[in-house]
Amino acid sequence: MTERPAQRTPNRQLAALIAEAGFSNAGLARRVDQLGLEHGLDLRYDKTSVTRWLRGQQPRGTTPALIAEVFTRRLGRRLSAQDLGLDACAPVYAGLEFAATPEEAVDIVSGLWRKDSGSHAELRKIAFTPAGLVVPSRDWLIGRADDRVARGEQPARIPAQGRPAVPKLTAPPEQGGPASRRGRTERGPGQRVSGGDIAALRSVGELFRALDHAYGGGHARQALVRYLEHEAEPMLRGAYGEQTGRHLFAAAADLTRLAGWTSYDIGAHGLAQRYFVQALRLAQAAGDRVYGSYVLITMSRQAVYLGHGREAVQLARVAQQGLGSGGPQVVQALLHAVEARGHGVLGEVRACTASLVRAERALEASRTGDEVPHWARYFDEAQLADEFGHCHRDLQQFRAAAQHAERSLQLRAPGYARSRLFCRVVLASARLGLGELDQACLLGAEAAGQAAEMRSARAVEYVRDFEKRLEPYKDAAPVRGYRDKVAALS
Repeated sequence: MTERPAQRTPNRQLAALIAEAGFSNAGLARRVDQLGLEHGLDLRYDKTSVTRWLRGQQPRGTTPALIAEVFTRRLGRRLSAQDLGLDACAPVYAGLEFAATPEEAVDIVSGLWRKDSGSHAELRKIAFTPAGLVVPSRDWLIGRADDRVARGEQPARIPAQGRPAVPKLTAPPEQGGPASRRGRTERGPGQRVSGGDIAALRSVGELFRALDHAYGGGHARQALVRYLEHEAEPMLRGAYGEQTGRHLFAAAADLTRLAGWTSYDIGAHGLAQRYFVQALRLAQAAGDRVYGSYVLITMSRQAVYLGHGREAVQLARVAQQGLGSGGPQVVQALLHAVEARGHGVLGEVRACTASLVRAERALEASRTGDEVPHWARYFDEAQLADEFGHCHRDLQQFRAAAQHAERSLQLRAPGYARSRLFCRVVLASARLGLGELDQACLLGAEAAGQAAEMRSARAVEYVRDFEKRLEPYKDAAPVRGYRDKVAALS
Protein backbone atom coordinates (compact mmCIF):
# COMPACT_ATOMS: atom_id res chain seq x y z
CA MET A 1 0.00 0.00 0.00
CA THR A 2 1.52 3.31 -1.06
CA GLU A 3 1.72 6.20 1.38
CA ARG A 4 -0.36 9.26 0.63
CA PRO A 5 1.61 12.51 0.33
CA ALA A 6 1.58 14.68 3.44
CA GLN A 7 -1.17 17.28 3.48
CA ARG A 8 0.12 20.84 3.24
CA THR A 9 -1.06 23.35 5.83
CA PRO A 10 -2.54 26.54 4.37
CA ASN A 11 -0.27 29.53 4.99
CA ARG A 12 -2.50 31.84 7.02
CA GLN A 13 0.38 34.21 7.87
CA LEU A 14 0.99 34.92 4.21
CA ALA A 15 -2.74 35.28 3.52
CA ALA A 16 -3.12 37.83 6.33
CA LEU A 17 -0.19 39.92 5.07
CA ILE A 18 -1.45 39.83 1.48
CA ALA A 19 -4.77 41.21 2.75
CA GLU A 20 -3.02 43.86 4.86
CA ALA A 21 -0.85 44.97 1.94
CA GLY A 22 -3.80 45.04 -0.45
CA PHE A 23 -2.04 42.82 -2.99
CA SER A 24 -3.74 40.61 -5.50
CA ASN A 25 -2.04 37.27 -6.15
CA ALA A 26 -0.94 38.52 -9.55
CA GLY A 27 0.28 41.80 -8.04
CA LEU A 28 2.45 40.02 -5.47
CA ALA A 29 3.94 37.74 -8.13
CA ARG A 30 4.74 40.73 -10.33
CA ARG A 31 6.51 42.55 -7.51
CA VAL A 32 8.61 39.49 -6.63
CA ASP A 33 9.68 39.20 -10.28
CA GLN A 34 10.59 42.90 -10.38
CA LEU A 35 12.66 42.66 -7.19
CA GLY A 36 14.40 39.60 -8.62
CA LEU A 37 15.48 41.69 -11.61
CA GLU A 38 17.22 44.09 -9.22
CA HIS A 39 19.42 41.16 -8.25
CA GLY A 40 19.98 39.79 -11.72
CA LEU A 41 17.40 37.02 -11.32
CA ASP A 42 15.01 36.08 -14.12
CA LEU A 43 11.95 34.92 -12.18
CA ARG A 44 8.67 33.89 -13.80
CA TYR A 45 6.10 33.79 -11.01
CA ASP A 46 2.38 34.39 -11.60
CA LYS A 47 -0.88 34.32 -9.67
CA THR A 48 -0.89 30.51 -9.73
CA SER A 49 2.49 30.50 -7.97
CA VAL A 50 1.07 32.64 -5.16
CA THR A 51 -1.96 30.36 -4.89
CA ARG A 52 0.40 27.43 -4.33
CA TRP A 53 2.27 29.35 -1.62
CA LEU A 54 -1.02 30.09 0.12
CA ARG A 55 -1.86 26.38 0.04
CA GLY A 56 1.39 25.63 1.86
CA GLN A 57 3.97 25.07 -0.88
CA GLN A 58 7.38 26.45 0.08
CA PRO A 59 9.12 28.51 -2.64
CA ARG A 60 12.72 27.52 -3.18
CA GLY A 61 16.07 29.23 -3.32
CA THR A 62 16.19 32.94 -2.69
CA THR A 63 12.47 33.56 -3.26
CA PRO A 64 11.39 33.64 0.43
CA ALA A 65 13.83 36.48 1.11
CA LEU A 66 12.54 38.37 -1.92
CA ILE A 67 8.89 37.93 -0.89
CA ALA A 68 9.73 39.21 2.59
CA GLU A 69 11.41 42.29 1.11
CA VAL A 70 8.36 43.02 -1.07
CA PHE A 71 6.18 43.13 2.06
CA THR A 72 8.80 45.12 3.98
CA ARG A 73 8.74 47.85 1.34
CA ARG A 74 4.95 47.86 1.13
CA LEU A 75 4.16 47.85 4.84
CA GLY A 76 7.07 49.94 6.10
CA ARG A 77 8.29 47.49 8.73
CA ARG A 78 10.98 44.83 8.58
CA LEU A 79 9.57 41.36 7.89
CA SER A 80 11.47 38.09 7.60
CA ALA A 81 10.63 34.97 5.65
CA GLN A 82 9.53 33.33 8.91
CA ASP A 83 7.06 36.18 9.51
CA LEU A 84 5.40 35.10 6.27
CA GLY A 85 5.30 31.43 7.24
CA LEU A 86 8.08 30.64 4.76
CA ASP A 87 11.34 28.78 5.18
CA ALA A 88 14.36 31.07 5.37
CA CYS A 89 16.75 30.35 2.53
CA ALA A 90 19.87 31.86 1.04
CA PRO A 91 20.16 35.51 2.16
CA VAL A 92 20.23 37.05 -1.31
CA TYR A 93 18.76 40.29 -0.06
CA ALA A 94 19.90 40.24 3.56
CA GLY A 95 22.49 42.95 4.06
CA LEU A 96 21.63 44.99 0.96
CA GLU A 97 18.87 46.88 2.79
CA PHE A 98 19.46 50.57 3.52
CA ALA A 99 17.77 50.73 6.90
CA ALA A 100 15.13 53.32 7.72
CA THR A 101 16.41 53.95 11.26
CA PRO A 102 19.67 53.60 13.20
CA GLU A 103 18.09 50.86 15.34
CA GLU A 104 17.20 48.86 12.24
CA ALA A 105 20.71 49.46 10.86
CA VAL A 106 22.20 47.93 14.02
CA ASP A 107 19.90 44.91 13.70
CA ILE A 108 20.88 44.31 10.06
CA VAL A 109 24.62 44.77 10.42
CA SER A 110 24.87 42.77 13.65
CA GLY A 111 22.99 39.93 11.95
CA LEU A 112 25.56 40.06 9.16
CA TRP A 113 28.44 39.94 11.64
CA ARG A 114 26.95 36.97 13.49
CA LYS A 115 26.35 34.97 10.31
CA ASP A 116 29.82 35.73 8.97
CA SER A 117 31.62 34.85 12.20
CA GLY A 118 29.94 31.44 12.31
CA SER A 119 30.06 28.53 9.92
CA HIS A 120 27.76 30.06 7.31
CA ALA A 121 29.96 29.29 4.33
CA GLU A 122 27.14 30.10 1.91
CA LEU A 123 27.40 33.76 2.95
CA ARG A 124 30.83 33.93 1.33
CA LYS A 125 29.49 32.43 -1.89
CA ILE A 126 26.79 35.03 -2.55
CA ALA A 127 27.27 36.69 -5.92
CA PHE A 128 27.87 40.39 -6.42
CA THR A 129 24.77 42.06 -7.90
CA PRO A 130 25.28 45.35 -9.78
CA ALA A 131 21.56 46.13 -9.44
CA GLY A 132 21.99 46.00 -5.65
CA LEU A 133 24.06 49.21 -5.81
CA VAL A 134 21.23 51.41 -7.00
CA VAL A 135 18.95 51.73 -3.97
CA PRO A 136 21.61 52.21 -1.24
CA SER A 137 23.54 54.85 -3.20
CA ARG A 138 20.30 56.68 -4.05
CA ASP A 139 19.03 56.55 -0.46
CA TRP A 140 22.37 57.86 0.83
CA LEU A 141 22.40 60.69 -1.71
CA ILE A 142 18.87 61.95 -1.01
CA GLY A 143 18.65 60.88 2.63
CA ARG A 144 18.83 63.19 5.62
CA ALA A 145 20.91 62.74 8.72
CA ASP A 146 19.16 60.81 11.49
CA ASP A 147 17.58 63.13 14.05
CA ARG A 148 18.59 61.00 17.03
CA VAL A 149 20.98 58.14 17.66
CA ALA A 150 21.28 58.32 21.47
CA ARG A 151 20.23 55.25 23.48
CA GLY A 152 19.44 54.56 27.09
CA GLU A 153 19.07 58.19 28.17
CA GLN A 154 15.84 59.73 29.40
CA PRO A 155 15.14 63.32 28.28
CA ALA A 156 15.15 65.89 31.05
CA ARG A 157 11.76 66.38 32.77
CA ILE A 158 10.43 69.56 34.35
CA PRO A 159 9.25 68.74 37.89
CA ALA A 160 6.29 70.43 39.57
CA GLN A 161 8.43 72.99 41.40
CA GLY A 162 9.73 74.25 38.08
CA ARG A 163 13.37 73.17 38.37
CA PRO A 164 14.83 70.94 35.65
CA ALA A 165 15.55 67.48 36.94
CA VAL A 166 18.90 65.84 36.35
CA PRO A 167 18.45 62.98 33.83
CA LYS A 168 18.47 59.70 35.70
CA LEU A 169 21.45 57.61 34.65
CA THR A 170 22.41 54.17 35.83
CA ALA A 171 24.88 54.52 38.66
CA PRO A 172 28.28 52.93 38.08
CA PRO A 173 28.97 49.79 40.08
CA GLU A 174 30.92 50.15 43.27
CA GLN A 175 34.65 50.05 42.79
CA GLY A 176 35.92 46.52 43.09
CA GLY A 177 32.46 44.90 43.15
CA PRO A 178 31.50 41.92 41.00
CA ALA A 179 29.73 44.07 38.42
CA SER A 180 32.76 46.32 38.16
CA ARG A 181 35.10 43.40 37.59
CA ARG A 182 32.74 41.93 35.00
CA GLY A 183 32.47 45.29 33.21
CA ARG A 184 36.23 45.43 32.76
CA THR A 185 36.36 42.03 31.07
CA GLU A 186 33.05 41.53 29.34
CA ARG A 187 30.67 44.07 27.89
CA GLY A 188 26.93 43.48 27.96
CA PRO A 189 24.14 45.24 26.07
CA GLY A 190 22.90 48.35 27.85
CA GLN A 191 26.28 49.23 29.34
CA ARG A 192 27.37 52.85 28.99
CA VAL A 193 29.80 53.56 26.14
CA SER A 194 32.77 55.78 26.92
CA GLY A 195 35.25 57.75 24.87
CA GLY A 196 37.81 55.08 25.69
CA ASP A 197 35.61 52.44 24.09
CA ILE A 198 35.48 54.41 20.86
CA ALA A 199 39.23 55.05 20.93
CA ALA A 200 39.71 51.29 21.26
CA LEU A 201 37.53 50.67 18.18
CA ARG A 202 39.61 53.12 16.19
CA SER A 203 42.89 51.61 17.36
CA VAL A 204 41.70 48.14 16.42
CA GLY A 205 40.77 49.49 13.00
CA GLU A 206 44.30 50.81 12.46
CA LEU A 207 45.76 47.46 13.51
CA PHE A 208 43.62 45.45 11.11
CA ARG A 209 44.20 47.99 8.34
CA ALA A 210 47.96 47.58 8.68
CA LEU A 211 47.64 43.77 8.62
CA ASP A 212 45.49 43.99 5.51
CA HIS A 213 47.96 46.23 3.67
CA ALA A 214 50.92 44.03 4.51
CA TYR A 215 49.56 40.47 4.40
CA GLY A 216 46.23 40.53 2.55
CA GLY A 217 42.62 40.48 3.61
CA GLY A 218 42.51 36.80 4.46
CA HIS A 219 45.15 37.10 7.17
CA ALA A 220 42.96 38.44 9.98
CA ARG A 221 39.52 38.96 8.42
CA GLN A 222 37.76 36.42 10.60
CA ALA A 223 39.25 37.93 13.75
CA LEU A 224 37.95 41.34 12.69
CA VAL A 225 34.44 39.99 12.14
CA ARG A 226 34.44 38.31 15.55
CA TYR A 227 35.62 41.54 17.13
CA LEU A 228 32.70 43.36 15.54
CA GLU A 229 30.29 40.74 16.82
CA HIS A 230 31.60 40.55 20.37
CA GLU A 231 32.74 44.13 20.97
CA ALA A 232 31.11 46.56 18.53
CA GLU A 233 27.58 45.13 18.67
CA PRO A 234 27.25 45.36 22.49
CA MET A 235 28.47 48.96 22.27
CA LEU A 236 25.89 49.82 19.61
CA ARG A 237 23.23 48.28 21.86
CA GLY A 238 24.60 50.09 24.90
CA ALA A 239 23.82 53.48 26.41
CA TYR A 240 25.22 56.70 24.95
CA GLY A 241 24.34 60.32 24.29
CA GLU A 242 24.14 62.04 20.93
CA GLN A 243 27.78 63.06 20.51
CA THR A 244 29.16 59.76 21.77
CA GLY A 245 26.65 57.91 19.62
CA ARG A 246 27.73 59.72 16.45
CA HIS A 247 31.37 58.87 17.16
CA LEU A 248 30.41 55.27 17.90
CA PHE A 249 28.53 54.87 14.62
CA ALA A 250 31.48 56.43 12.77
CA ALA A 251 33.92 53.94 14.28
CA ALA A 252 31.56 51.04 13.58
CA ALA A 253 31.18 52.23 9.97
CA ASP A 254 34.95 52.25 9.52
CA LEU A 255 35.37 48.73 10.90
CA THR A 256 32.44 47.44 8.85
CA ARG A 257 33.88 48.94 5.66
CA LEU A 258 37.18 47.27 6.52
CA ALA A 259 35.41 43.92 6.98
CA GLY A 260 33.95 44.45 3.53
CA TRP A 261 37.34 45.38 2.09
CA THR A 262 38.97 42.24 3.46
CA SER A 263 36.04 40.16 2.15
CA TYR A 264 36.55 41.77 -1.26
CA ASP A 265 40.24 40.93 -1.11
CA ILE A 266 39.56 37.22 -0.58
CA GLY A 267 37.05 37.14 -3.45
CA ALA A 268 33.83 37.05 -1.37
CA HIS A 269 32.29 39.77 -3.50
CA GLY A 270 28.61 39.43 -2.58
CA LEU A 271 29.48 39.49 1.11
CA ALA A 272 31.77 42.48 0.63
CA GLN A 273 28.98 44.32 -1.17
CA ARG A 274 26.70 43.81 1.82
CA TYR A 275 29.33 45.08 4.26
CA PHE A 276 29.83 48.20 2.15
CA VAL A 277 26.09 48.94 2.05
CA GLN A 278 25.85 48.62 5.83
CA ALA A 279 28.96 50.75 6.36
CA LEU A 280 27.28 53.41 4.22
CA ARG A 281 24.19 53.33 6.45
CA LEU A 282 26.26 53.49 9.64
CA ALA A 283 28.12 56.49 8.24
CA GLN A 284 24.78 58.22 7.70
CA ALA A 285 23.86 57.53 11.33
CA ALA A 286 27.20 59.06 12.30
CA GLY A 287 26.32 62.18 10.31
CA ASP A 288 29.64 61.77 8.47
CA ARG A 289 29.01 62.69 4.83
CA VAL A 290 32.72 62.64 4.01
CA TYR A 291 33.14 59.07 5.19
CA GLY A 292 30.00 58.05 3.35
CA SER A 293 31.58 59.27 0.13
CA TYR A 294 34.62 57.11 0.92
CA VAL A 295 32.43 54.03 1.33
CA LEU A 296 30.87 54.72 -2.08
CA ILE A 297 34.36 55.02 -3.56
CA THR A 298 35.23 51.66 -2.04
CA MET A 299 32.15 50.20 -3.73
CA SER A 300 33.31 51.84 -6.96
CA ARG A 301 36.72 50.17 -6.67
CA GLN A 302 35.06 46.79 -6.32
CA ALA A 303 32.95 47.50 -9.42
CA VAL A 304 36.14 48.42 -11.33
CA TYR A 305 37.80 45.18 -10.27
CA LEU A 306 34.79 43.15 -11.41
CA GLY A 307 34.66 44.94 -14.76
CA HIS A 308 31.50 46.98 -14.11
CA GLY A 309 32.91 50.26 -15.36
CA ARG A 310 29.61 52.08 -15.81
CA GLU A 311 28.49 51.29 -12.25
CA ALA A 312 31.93 52.34 -10.98
CA VAL A 313 31.65 55.74 -12.64
CA GLN A 314 28.11 56.24 -11.33
CA LEU A 315 29.12 55.42 -7.75
CA ALA A 316 32.06 57.84 -7.93
CA ARG A 317 29.79 60.59 -9.23
CA VAL A 318 27.19 59.95 -6.52
CA ALA A 319 30.01 60.31 -3.97
CA GLN A 320 31.09 63.60 -5.55
CA GLN A 321 27.54 64.92 -5.69
CA GLY A 322 26.83 63.91 -2.10
CA LEU A 323 29.98 65.58 -0.82
CA GLY A 324 29.77 68.66 -3.02
CA SER A 325 32.65 71.13 -2.92
CA GLY A 326 33.19 70.53 0.78
CA GLY A 327 35.52 68.05 2.41
CA PRO A 328 39.32 67.94 2.34
CA GLN A 329 41.00 68.31 -1.04
CA VAL A 330 42.72 64.95 -0.62
CA VAL A 331 39.29 63.30 -0.45
CA GLN A 332 38.22 65.20 -3.57
CA ALA A 333 41.35 63.89 -5.29
CA LEU A 334 40.44 60.36 -4.28
CA LEU A 335 36.91 60.68 -5.65
CA HIS A 336 38.14 61.91 -9.04
CA ALA A 337 40.89 59.29 -9.25
CA VAL A 338 38.47 56.44 -8.70
CA GLU A 339 36.08 57.86 -11.30
CA ALA A 340 39.04 57.82 -13.69
CA ARG A 341 39.53 54.12 -12.99
CA GLY A 342 35.95 53.46 -14.09
CA HIS A 343 36.47 55.40 -17.31
CA GLY A 344 39.68 53.47 -17.89
CA VAL A 345 37.88 50.13 -17.70
CA LEU A 346 35.36 51.46 -20.23
CA GLY A 347 38.13 52.67 -22.57
CA GLU A 348 36.92 56.28 -22.34
CA VAL A 349 40.18 58.13 -22.91
CA ARG A 350 39.00 61.74 -22.70
CA ALA A 351 36.81 61.24 -19.63
CA CYS A 352 39.55 59.25 -17.90
CA THR A 353 42.17 61.90 -18.61
CA ALA A 354 39.88 64.70 -17.39
CA SER A 355 39.22 62.89 -14.11
CA LEU A 356 42.93 62.26 -13.57
CA VAL A 357 43.69 65.95 -14.13
CA ARG A 358 41.04 66.91 -11.57
CA ALA A 359 42.51 64.42 -9.10
CA GLU A 360 46.01 65.77 -9.62
CA ARG A 361 44.91 69.38 -9.10
CA ALA A 362 42.97 68.52 -5.96
CA LEU A 363 45.93 66.67 -4.45
CA GLU A 364 48.22 69.61 -5.21
CA ALA A 365 45.74 71.93 -3.49
CA SER A 366 45.69 69.68 -0.42
CA ARG A 367 49.30 70.44 0.37
CA THR A 368 48.28 73.77 1.89
CA GLY A 369 47.65 72.11 5.26
CA ASP A 370 44.23 70.50 5.13
CA GLU A 371 43.36 68.24 8.02
CA VAL A 372 43.21 64.80 6.41
CA PRO A 373 40.94 62.05 7.84
CA HIS A 374 42.93 59.07 9.11
CA TRP A 375 41.39 56.77 6.49
CA ALA A 376 42.47 59.05 3.61
CA ARG A 377 46.12 59.48 4.59
CA TYR A 378 47.17 56.67 2.26
CA PHE A 379 46.14 58.76 -0.73
CA ASP A 380 49.35 60.59 -1.53
CA GLU A 381 51.58 61.08 -4.56
CA ALA A 382 52.45 57.39 -4.58
CA GLN A 383 48.80 56.36 -4.66
CA LEU A 384 47.92 58.91 -7.33
CA ALA A 385 50.78 57.65 -9.49
CA ASP A 386 49.43 54.14 -8.97
CA GLU A 387 45.97 55.25 -10.18
CA PHE A 388 47.58 56.87 -13.24
CA GLY A 389 49.47 53.66 -13.96
CA HIS A 390 46.37 51.49 -13.77
CA CYS A 391 44.38 53.85 -16.00
CA HIS A 392 47.08 54.08 -18.66
CA ARG A 393 47.49 50.30 -18.65
CA ASP A 394 43.74 49.83 -19.15
CA LEU A 395 43.84 52.35 -22.01
CA GLN A 396 46.87 50.49 -23.48
CA GLN A 397 49.04 53.59 -23.13
CA PHE A 398 51.94 51.48 -21.98
CA ARG A 399 54.78 54.03 -21.90
CA ALA A 400 52.82 56.35 -19.62
CA ALA A 401 51.69 53.37 -17.53
CA ALA A 402 55.30 52.30 -17.00
CA GLN A 403 56.41 55.80 -16.01
CA HIS A 404 53.70 56.24 -13.41
CA ALA A 405 54.05 52.70 -12.02
CA GLU A 406 57.80 53.19 -11.56
CA ARG A 407 57.20 56.48 -9.78
CA SER A 408 54.64 54.87 -7.47
CA LEU A 409 57.03 52.07 -6.55
CA GLN A 410 59.75 54.62 -5.77
CA LEU A 411 57.47 56.61 -3.46
CA ARG A 412 55.37 53.85 -1.86
CA ALA A 413 56.21 52.84 1.71
CA PRO A 414 57.15 49.15 2.27
CA GLY A 415 54.16 48.61 4.60
CA TYR A 416 51.81 48.81 1.61
CA ALA A 417 53.05 45.46 0.35
CA ARG A 418 49.91 44.45 -1.53
CA SER A 419 49.62 47.81 -3.29
CA ARG A 420 53.27 47.54 -4.30
CA LEU A 421 52.56 44.07 -5.70
CA PHE A 422 49.64 45.38 -7.78
CA CYS A 423 51.78 48.23 -9.08
CA ARG A 424 54.60 45.83 -9.96
CA VAL A 425 52.16 43.77 -12.04
CA VAL A 426 50.97 46.95 -13.79
CA LEU A 427 54.60 47.78 -14.56
CA ALA A 428 55.22 44.24 -15.81
CA SER A 429 52.18 44.46 -18.11
CA ALA A 430 53.35 47.85 -19.39
CA ARG A 431 56.84 46.49 -20.12
CA LEU A 432 55.24 43.61 -21.95
CA GLY A 433 53.13 46.03 -23.98
CA LEU A 434 56.32 47.87 -24.93
CA GLY A 435 57.92 44.64 -26.14
CA GLU A 436 60.37 44.37 -23.21
CA LEU A 437 59.73 40.67 -22.54
CA ASP A 438 62.77 39.96 -20.33
CA GLN A 439 62.04 42.85 -17.98
CA ALA A 440 58.32 42.02 -17.92
CA CYS A 441 58.98 38.43 -16.87
CA LEU A 442 61.43 39.46 -14.15
CA LEU A 443 58.88 41.87 -12.67
CA GLY A 444 56.10 39.30 -13.00
CA ALA A 445 58.12 36.66 -11.19
CA GLU A 446 58.80 39.07 -8.32
CA ALA A 447 55.08 39.77 -8.03
CA ALA A 448 54.22 36.06 -8.13
CA GLY A 449 56.65 35.43 -5.29
CA GLN A 450 55.05 38.18 -3.21
CA ALA A 451 51.53 36.90 -3.97
CA ALA A 452 52.52 33.46 -2.67
CA GLU A 453 53.29 35.05 0.70
CA MET A 454 49.90 36.77 0.99
CA ARG A 455 46.34 35.70 1.68
CA SER A 456 44.79 37.77 -1.07
CA ALA A 457 42.67 36.49 -3.94
CA ARG A 458 43.19 39.82 -5.68
CA ALA A 459 46.96 39.39 -5.59
CA VAL A 460 46.60 35.97 -7.21
CA GLU A 461 44.22 37.37 -9.84
CA TYR A 462 46.66 40.16 -10.73
CA VAL A 463 49.35 37.58 -11.38
CA ARG A 464 46.97 35.42 -13.41
CA ASP A 465 46.00 38.41 -15.52
CA PHE A 466 49.67 39.00 -16.30
CA GLU A 467 50.09 35.34 -17.23
CA LYS A 468 47.19 35.61 -19.68
CA ARG A 469 49.00 38.49 -21.32
CA LEU A 470 52.05 36.23 -21.68
CA GLU A 471 50.16 33.59 -23.70
CA PRO A 472 51.15 34.95 -27.14
CA TYR A 473 54.83 34.57 -26.08
CA LYS A 474 54.53 31.18 -24.35
CA ASP A 475 57.36 29.58 -26.33
CA ALA A 476 59.85 32.39 -25.71
CA ALA A 477 62.78 31.67 -23.39
CA PRO A 478 61.95 34.46 -20.87
CA VAL A 479 58.41 33.11 -20.50
CA ARG A 480 59.65 29.56 -19.94
CA GLY A 481 61.99 30.93 -17.30
CA TYR A 482 59.11 32.78 -15.68
CA ARG A 483 57.03 29.61 -15.52
CA ASP A 484 59.92 27.66 -13.98
CA LYS A 485 60.31 30.31 -11.24
CA VAL A 486 56.60 30.35 -10.48
CA ALA A 487 56.41 26.54 -10.42
CA ALA A 488 59.20 26.51 -7.83
CA LEU A 489 57.03 28.62 -5.52
CA SER A 490 54.39 25.91 -5.11
